[in-house]
Amino acid sequence: MRHPYELYAGLRYTRAKRRNHFISFISLASMLGIAIGVTALITVLSVMNGFERELRTRILGMASHATISGFDGGLADWQGVSAIAARNPDIAGLAPYIEGEGMVRVGQELSGTLLRGVLPDQENAVSDIGRHVVAGSLESLEAGRFNIVLGFELATALGATVGDKVDLMIPQASVTPAGVMPRFRRFTVSGVFRVGMYEFDRGLVVVHLADAQALLRMDDTVTGVRLKLNDMFEAPRVARELAGELPGMFYVNDWTRSHSNFFRAVRTEKMVMFIILSLIVGVAAFNIVSTLVMVVQDKQADIAIMRTLGATPRSVMAIFMVQGSIIGIVGTLLGVAGGVALALNVESLVPLLERLMGQQFLSPDVYYISDLPSELKSTDVVRIAGLSLALGLLSTLYPAWRASRVQPAEALRYE
Repeated sequence: MRHPYELYAGLRYTRAKRRNHFISFISLASMLGIAIGVTALITVLSVMNGFERELRTRILGMASHATISGFDGGLADWQGVSAIAARNPDIAGLAPYIEGEGMVRVGQELSGTLLRGVLPDQENAVSDIGRHVVAGSLESLEAGRFNIVLGFELATALGATVGDKVDLMIPQASVTPAGVMPRFRRFTVSGVFRVGMYEFDRGLVVVHLADAQALLRMDDTVTGVRLKLNDMFEAPRVARELAGELPGMFYVNDWTRSHSNFFRAVRTEKMVMFIILSLIVGVAAFNIVSTLVMVVQDKQADIAIMRTLGATPRSVMAIFMVQGSIIGIVGTLLGVAGGVALALNVESLVPLLERLMGQQFLSPDVYYISDLPSELKSTDVVRIAGLSLALGLLSTLYPAWRASRVQPAEALRYE
């Protein structure tokens, strides 16, 4: 026998046919419970990772990885600032922008909006709005033409389509012979975009940078410069570097601060789901305790014989720890295999279930993300597997300790 006898005896107890079939049933139930819990944990966290990725992609597809703006709210020499920022190798694209608030009116319909002035030929370098235009085009925005691109939900609420006229009013007044009047300009709808985020589809309008400067009377000044990075997760570091390189007073912001509350809420939800679903694994691990306690009670005579043959309490404890650990290891491996397989195929399995049931789970009329995305991360798999193995090992300690405390004379008294 090349292995330690504790390992051999523990494996023998696991493989042997027990007289008490109820114990075998509880062992199988514990193993399946751990497998189901691990599978659920991996699948749910992968789906939540997928939703987080989709939301991050859609938000940052319209927002920006980082921005540079003037300390007083305006940026005059944006070309010079862009030249300095472009020297950073981590920056993939940049473009100037103007941002303000306004109201759009079509007939009797009125809605508040966020106004953004852009240069169409540079905007595609920092955002995905050009790829999400469903009617017209972003290139239709030309200086002096006063064209406007509306979000899909906003266009629907106003009843506006490409070619219609809309009045864009801003919270600035003009003094006229008739009195103080709000400043507004009539624009022509030349495009409609739909990015799948209600915040942008309902509350954003895009015009040419020169038209926004004329409407807001900003001359050659812009609000700031938007930056797109090669790696969005390096945004805090790049923002700090740019803040040190730029001469003068500038405000450098990145997406981790401008959308911190939203992504913090997503991370908190993931953590809570991890804790809740970990209780499934915990319950299954508690079943291992029940199984081993009954096994120890059933095997007291065997324990007494091993003790009389010279087995130490530590050896007896190791035997039953091996037996309980096998349940945890096999359950964990089955759960990891099932969870990885399900997480990798959930995007194709959900449409299959929808066709079989004749019902769509995420209707595009209600939800902007109509598919069930999934992103499997190896760190999640390792963390879940480690938790399951640790709980399985801890659950063996008390029953194994009870086994090591069995007194041979007491156990063999009535044999």
